[in-house]
Amino acid sequence: MSSSDSLLLYTAASPNGYKTSILLEELKDAYSLQYTFRNIDIRNNEQKEPWFLKINPNGRIPALVDPSRDNFIVFESAAILLYLAQHYDKDNKFSYDPVTEPNSYSEQLQWIFFTHGGIGPMQGQAGHFYRFAPENIPYALDRYINEVKRLYSVLNGRLDGRDYLVGPGKGRYGLADMNVFPWVRAHRWAGVENMDDYPNIQAWLNRIFERPQVKKGLDVPDPTRATMTKEEEEKLVESVREWMFGSKKQ
Repeated sequence: MSSSDSLLLYTAASPNGYKTSILLEELKDAYSLQYTFRNIDIRNNEQKEPWFLKINPNGRIPALVDPSRDNFIVFESAAILLYLAQHYDKDNKFSYDPVTEPNSYSEQLQWIFFTHGGIGPMQGQAGHFYRFAPENIPYALDRYINEVKRLYSVLNGRLDGRDYLVGPGKGRYGLADMNVFPWVRAHRWAGVENMDDYPNIQAWLNRIFERPQVKKGLDVPDPTRATMTKEEEEKLVESVREWMFGSKKQ
């Protein structure tokens, strides 16, 4: 793939953005796949501008453009992961072949969809009401934080005796792990202050974070957002809340 054929990722510093840049970094290391990225300024609603809505009519990040395939566009983060695996993970280093490994392929889809339909949406809502809502709403906090904890319990159970979510034996690192890792890594944003109740998840988080390509993926598009202190997180929360609502939390 020449530089002119490099994949183009439209992204921002968020769990859904990180999962795609992590896979792209893994593919870059494994196959020399080249990509570039464009940071989308969400605070200025760049994702709602007409030019971007032509790329993703839903006005969300991430989105991927593939020049080597007639500028084919993919949006929705899980769809991007599956697309990249289909076209660029030729040796199934991070994925499974649906013909020769049908059970593992099905498990992969199950855990990807578990995240896409469960942890992602629920943790997003928990994070909104816990961090950003202009007033405390106990019902919303209880509902979403408790649901995140329930989903974490499911994940923790799956990882009992396993290193990774999918594959025979202890499993093999792949798409399903990349898909959920950035969400669970951000557990504090959603009101789950620590992983004491989820030791299998904590060990899994540590295992994945040690991968050099994961660290590189978390630096896209802004390295300063990847490893923030709690104080830096609080400052960011205040600035985002003021941007969203023009006031501090009551």
